[in-house]
Amino acid sequence: MTRPFLDNQTARRLFLDRHLLLRPGSGPGRGGDLDGVLDALGFVQVDSVNTLARAHDLILWSRRGSYRPAALEHLVARHRTAFEHWTHDAAVIPMQFYPMWRLKFARDEARMRARWPGARRDGWEAELDAVRRHISDHGAACSRDVGGDEARSSSGWWDWHPSKTALEFLWRSGQLAVSRREGFRKFYDLSDRVIPAAHLERRRDTAEIVDWAMSAALARLGFGTSGELAAFFDIATRDEAKAWCAEALATGRILEAEIGMADGGRRRSFTTTDALEAASALPAPSSRVRLLSPFDPALRDRSRAERLFGFRYRIEIFVPEARRQYGYYVFPVLQGDRIIGRLDAKRTEGRLAVRAFWPEPGLRMGKARALALETELNRVRALAGVEEVDFAGGWLRG
Repeated sequence: MTRPFLDNQTARRLFLDRHLLLRPGSGPGRGGDLDGVLDALGFVQVDSVNTLARAHDLILWSRRGSYRPAALEHLVARHRTAFEHWTHDAAVIPMQFYPMWRLKFARDEARMRARWPGARRDGWEAELDAVRRHISDHGAACSRDVGGDEARSSSGWWDWHPSKTALEFLWRSGQLAVSRREGFRKFYDLSDRVIPAAHLERRRDTAEIVDWAMSAALARLGFGTSGELAAFFDIATRDEAKAWCAEALATGRILEAEIGMADGGRRRSFTTTDALEAASALPAPSSRVRLLSPFDPALRDRSRAERLFGFRYRIEIFVPEARRQYGYYVFPVLQGDRIIGRLDAKRTEGRLAVRAFWPEPGLRMGKARALALETELNRVRALAGVEEVDFAGGWLRG
C-alpha cells in the first residue's frame, strides 16, 4: 500500500498545532486553563537559566500571554494538580500522570544505584535514612537543611554533599516529592504528604504504562519514529517502543506515513488516521511573531527541529566567545509555521536589552516583520518585569 504523505508545510503546522503554537492562545494562563495547557504539552521543562525569564515561564507565556510565573508554582504547591519530576530533564508534569511515573521511579532508582557510587561523593547511601527521618520529623526540607556538618563544595554543578545526593536519590526514586520552591530552591517532603491519595494509591502494570506513554506521546507530537516517541516522556525503553509500534501497526491503531522534510527529503514516521484528518483541516497560522525558549518542547529535539524546520540550533554556553556565531544563549523566534531567526536579549537594570537579531538565511526582514518582532518584544516586558525595551545600535543583522 502507498503510505500517506504529509508535505513539509502541513507537517510543520500539525506539529506546531500539537504544541499549541499554531493558533492564537487565549485564556487566563492560570488555574484550570494552565492545567489544560500543561496536559496538552505533556510536561514543561524546568530550567534555572534566567536571562530574560526562566525557561518554563517563557514556554508557558508563549502559549498564554496572560501567564505569570506564580501560576505554575500554585499548581504544584497549592492546588497539587501538577508535580515535579523528570522526563528527559527536570519538568513539571500533570498530576494525573503520577501513577505512570512509578515505572520511571523504579528504573531511575536502579540506574542510580548502579551509577552513582562511582559518580557521586562517597557517603550518600549512608545518609538516606537520616534524610528521610529528618523530613518525616521536621517537615519539608531543602538541601541546606540536611547534612549540616558535611563539607560543601563549589567545584562543580553536580558536586553535591552526601545529604544533597541522598535528597535527590529519594526524590528521583519517588520516596520524596517536591512540595514547593522558594526562589528556585526545591523543598522536598514525603510523597504521601504532597501527592493526592487518589493518584498516590493508583497502580498500573508495566504494559499499561508503556502503552500510555507511547500513545500519549504520539497524540502530542502528531507523528514520530519509535525512538522519538520513547524519548518524549523517557519512560519506555527503545526496545519497548519498537515492540509497541510493531503491535500497534499490526492491529491498525497506528499507520506509517511519509513526512516531508525541510530539505525536500522524506522521513518515515508513525501517525494515526485522526492526526492525518486533523492535518488536512488545520487553519493557516497567524502572522504573529513568537519568542520561544531554547528549551521549548517543539525544539528540544534539535535534530528533529533541523529536519522539520531547517533550523540548526545549539546553545553555545561552552563555546569560546571568539568562536560563537551568535550569543551563547539566544532565543528562537517563530512566525507562522517557520523559524525566522534568533534573538540575543537580556533583562538588565529594569530594561530588556536587545543586542542582536539574526534572521534565518534567505529570509527577507521587511518593515512589517520587523514591526511584528518589536511588538512581541514589547509584549514580553510584562513577563520579564521590565519597563522598556532598549535596542542596541545595529541590532537588526543581515
